[in-house]
Amino acid sequence: MPRYLFSSHDGFGLGHTRRNSLIAHALLDADETAEVVLVTGLASDRSWLRHPRLRAVEVPGLVKDGSGAYCHPTMSVRAAVAHRAAVFTQLVDAFKPDVVIVDRHPYGTFGELRRGLLRARLRGAALVLGLRDVLDEPARVSGELDGGSWVGVQEIYTDVLVYGSPDICDHQSEYGLPVEPHYCGWVAPAPPPAAQVDPHLLVVAAGGGADGRAVYRLGADLTVERPQWHATILSGPFAGGDRVDTGRVRHVVDPPDPLAYLARAGAVVEMAGYNSTVEALVSGVRPILVPRRAPRREQAIRAQRLMSLGLADMVDAEAGAAEVAWLLDKPRRLAPDALARAGVRLDGARTAADHIASLAWVTA
Repeated sequence: MPRYLFSSHDGFGLGHTRRNSLIAHALLDADETAEVVLVTGLASDRSWLRHPRLRAVEVPGLVKDGSGAYCHPTMSVRAAVAHRAAVFTQLVDAFKPDVVIVDRHPYGTFGELRRGLLRARLRGAALVLGLRDVLDEPARVSGELDGGSWVGVQEIYTDVLVYGSPDICDHQSEYGLPVEPHYCGWVAPAPPPAAQVDPHLLVVAAGGGADGRAVYRLGADLTVERPQWHATILSGPFAGGDRVDTGRVRHVVDPPDPLAYLARAGAVVEMAGYNSTVEALVSGVRPILVPRRAPRREQAIRAQRLMSLGLADMVDAEAGAAEVAWLLDKPRRLAPDALARAGVRLDGARTAADHIASLAWVTA
């Protein structure tokens, strides 16, 4: 009965926990004896976290404010970090995982995982660090790797997985990653069922939505610029209460299955976060990406590289509808072999799960 403990880094949206949940579900689907505990700063009642053998444990969330500093809405950062550390260590002691999978930061945002990780390792557990396809601009990541937050990674961690491809971002050559990672491909949900595409349906998305107002506004404005189009705005759970209605704009708040909308879309305008982007690609869409450039340049780098592969278009966040509308006249659906020709694999959840499961049997 292999046991897996996932720790999801918090940031500005849903991406870290969503990636972990997809890998966790792949593990559970492949082995009916497996058990998973997933630690997250998100509310644990999300539909995509539900599974009979998955227990989601909430800890105080740490998100970045407009200046890039971490904060918590109701307690000090110090208190939140202490709580997170205590919960994680207690779970290691009680759950006794065979494999611990940590997202993004080796020891947690402020080192809160260090004690629990050392206990797990001394008990014989394998430790896996999972990194997204693009972290940030190279100089900033290299500085992070040279700092104390990565000391000892080579000794304590069993494996490092990258949820992407070296053809998009080679973590060793670009960042100076001190270990050789295993590239899994992008962690994406299963492709949606085939659907009738509405050639004039514009789907607008911005991940969790906390900083999506400009993208939502752009989508609504495009229906004014192109009156034959109508828009469905997928408002994330962190989006503000503002609603933009032009008569041809529909808002869907926090949809449980965004792929159902993407599969029908004639075009998609969205930010360039990891989840939003792979969901569009797996739905067969060539998205129009509107990346944010702060507090990290991750989205802009991802958008630029996908554009260079012919898999997306990119526009500046300040671009108006008149500057963007011409892209609606270009083919917005991907050719069936477009991803394969570009070397983009979307089977990362299965690949990562297979690798993690092999470690569990070694430690058993």
